[in-house]
Amino acid sequence: MSFASDVKTELCRGKLSRKCCAQAEACGVLLYCNQFSLQQVKIVTESPAFSQRLSPLFHKAFGLSFDEKGDPGGSGKRIFAITDPEKLAHIWDICAFDPGGPAHHINFGLLEETHCRQAFLRGAFLSGGSVTDPQKGYHLELATTHRSVSRELTALLLEMGYSPKEATRKANYITYFKQSEAIEDLLTAIGAPVSAMELMNAKAEKLLRNGVNRRVNCEAANVDKTVDAALEQRRAIQVLRQAGVLDTLSPKLREAAQLREENPELSLSQLADLCDPPVTKSSLSHRLRKLIALSKQTEEE
Repeated sequence: MSFASDVKTELCRGKLSRKCCAQAEACGVLLYCNQFSLQQVKIVTESPAFSQRLSPLFHKAFGLSFDEKGDPGGSGKRIFAITDPEKLAHIWDICAFDPGGPAHHINFGLLEETHCRQAFLRGAFLSGGSVTDPQKGYHLELATTHRSVSRELTALLLEMGYSPKEATRKANYITYFKQSEAIEDLLTAIGAPVSAMELMNAKAEKLLRNGVNRRVNCEAANVDKTVDAALEQRRAIQVLRQAGVLDTLSPKLREAAQLREENPELSLSQLADLCDPPVTKSSLSHRLRKLIALSKQTEEE
């Protein structure tokens, strides 16, 4: 099962306690379902949990049953349909949609309470929502064929403290989120706190892995720098030895040269500790830079 399927399964575990919330949730389902008109309600879903929730939801919200509950071809999908004119008229009356109007609208009269707003969003997500697996990315969207509904949903979410974005995809109007924190908050609000926690855990794992990778890359880069510096220093020492200059240098420079040749893999700090007496990293670095400068001068002569 996908992460989106798990979210919908968790959402469907919530009890249908208040009639007002059932009506709000059912209206969310209708505005984001496959077809909702005066001629027909048609809801197609692959979610077994949502399939089991639909009948009691519509009974609680409208006191009616579906005229059809079938399988459209064995693909795991189920169709729920209402075609009875009296049932459709009853739904339109409760949801306060205008049969003669040019477009569908959200009935804000059903969404005065916070729990009803959350129920409406839950219904919209169950019917027309999806969310990306947090291991792959952060994206939650709600898709409807009704432009006015999409715009009104954005206004509703803004009023609730969210900052959604809008897009159009073919005949669908999309309200979506890309911020992981907003997705976590929304999932928690509509009744999926376990899924929200899973998203937070996935984000924490990503941050941990990225932190480890950064440290590993940093350490690897430091090792590369140490190796490159050691190679340059050893080459300089060889130039000075071949030119007969090395033995004429001060004891401190000769000691630095000897330690570097004998310990090509050590860092400056480790080499500095081997000096007799031990010196600071900066002191040893100065000596090795002096050897490199002398080798270049020797090659130019």
